[in-house]
Amino acid sequence: MRLTILINGSDPTVSHDYAVLWLDTDEHRWSREAHQGIDLPPWGELRDDNGVTTLCAPSTDAPLCTLRGLHVDRKQRVSAAQGAAAWTALPTRAQTSGFWRLQAVDRQQVRAEHSVFGN
Repeated sequence: MRLTILINGSDPTVSHDYAVLWLDTDEHRWSREAHQGIDLPPWGELRDDNGVTTLCAPSTDAPLCTLRGLHVDRKQRVSAAQGAAAWTALPTRAQTSGFWRLQAVDRQQVRAEHSVFGN
């Protein structure tokens, strides 16, 4: 299953920073589809632990971004449609907070024509 997530800063009327991410819950990976001001790498790995989804860079456990309240259960039910987000702003490495919002859910298995994920 693939989720499309929008991340915004704490006040989107003042700061227009955003990131649009695809979260692949089957492969436990994510990819950045669009962004401005929220500078995450092009892709990475994700972990879901007790209602907090953590986005990490490839092959590392260090969190880049956390999405509170986001959990997908074994029956592919999504726990929430929005919640708090926190990420490390680059290049200052300052912790920044905002919100995430679920934009779309694709329950069909998708095979990418050109995958950014390594095998």
